[in-house]
Amino acid sequence: MGLLAEGSGRDREAYASRRDHLVIGLMSGTSLDGVDAALVRIHTGPDGSFSSVDLVKHVYIPYSEAVRQVVTRLCSLDEARLDDLVYAHFGLSEWYAAAVELVLAESGIPAAQIDAISMHGQTIWHAPVARPFPGPAGELPVKGTLQIGSSAVVRERTGIPVISDLRSRDMAAGGEGAPLAPYIDALLFGSRTEGRIVQNIGGIGNATVVPAGAGLLDILAFDTGPGNMIMDAMVGFGTDGRERYDDGGRHAARGRVDEALVERLMADPYFARRPPKSTGREVYGLAFSAELFQDCRSRGLSFEDILATVTAFTAESIARSYRDFILPKTPIARVLVAGGGALNPSLLAMLKSRLPEGIEVETTSSHGVPDQAREAMAFALLGHESLMGRPSNLPAVTGARSPVVLGAITL
Repeated sequence: MGLLAEGSGRDREAYASRRDHLVIGLMSGTSLDGVDAALVRIHTGPDGSFSSVDLVKHVYIPYSEAVRQVVTRLCSLDEARLDDLVYAHFGLSEWYAAAVELVLAESGIPAAQIDAISMHGQTIWHAPVARPFPGPAGELPVKGTLQIGSSAVVRERTGIPVISDLRSRDMAAGGEGAPLAPYIDALLFGSRTEGRIVQNIGGIGNATVVPAGAGLLDILAFDTGPGNMIMDAMVGFGTDGRERYDDGGRHAARGRVDEALVERLMADPYFARRPPKSTGREVYGLAFSAELFQDCRSRGLSFEDILATVTAFTAESIARSYRDFILPKTPIARVLVAGGGALNPSLLAMLKSRLPEGIEVETTSSHGVPDQAREAMAFALLGHESLMGRPSNLPAVTGARSPVVLGAITL
């Protein structure tokens, strides 16, 4: 029986006293493509400190087109409806519960043996830049983030305690609530002999810098800008919705890059901001992509040229962030790419060509962590740390005033 099932303080103490724990991490990212579930076994040392993590099973459930459309509308100021938000908050939870049931079925491990589910939820709006809001004694600078998905529904459907709302506490402590995955990057991909960057390329790109021999306090991480988000939108526009992404980068491979347009796009002030920083679909979402698509057409670019150009934009935004904020201070030997972008050879080749000679570009799969499982594994580990009563945000990464214990638990 998972030791948190009854929810008493003694159960929490028993969880912390054990050496092995089974946790399911759930991730649905800014690509709005579906749900990843990673069942992991976390090993701790005699003092309770993290020792290692094993991936027991990873599954992926793609969203239906109808669900994708609902969630995409919720991320648009022009199309979002309050009733859709309410129903999606509960409805997406059924998808999360289904992902849990699938990962349990494929692993052969019964729900009663799982200690907890750590659920990221679906980001609808991320607002890391404060704006005035009426307060009890005058206007206050307020920032926020919203990940939807009801932990109560997932708890009821699975019978397993759920940790959720993992970003809010960091924001309450003055941080940007993102990125959080660098915590696991430091533990899984650090090297004593070489500096590395773990580059996630989901809807948004984010980089974790792990210097040679680094500890957690030495980690730098930030959102590099758009990842697959703009490329996916262009494919949808150019194929009238028949395709959702550039499979294997084949469209981009046949196109010609408009380097002048790439440079114009790189004039976005976000790229000049120093870390910590984060961004999302509220900046580079459907409205941005629709305007860019029309601009590309007015410049006479073919569909393949458009894909080549926006792929180069993502590659350049990543490479330039390294040149501006990382390489002047930290020697880097290797970039490890995760997320959907790791499956795009055209993007990887463009990234490699824009980096200084001698920096290798690989995928996390080549280091034992499946590209698509990394973030779900990361949130499983974050949930575990919260159950152990330990902070797992990195203030140097998020900008928070102090380390804090993340999330809320539904018992």
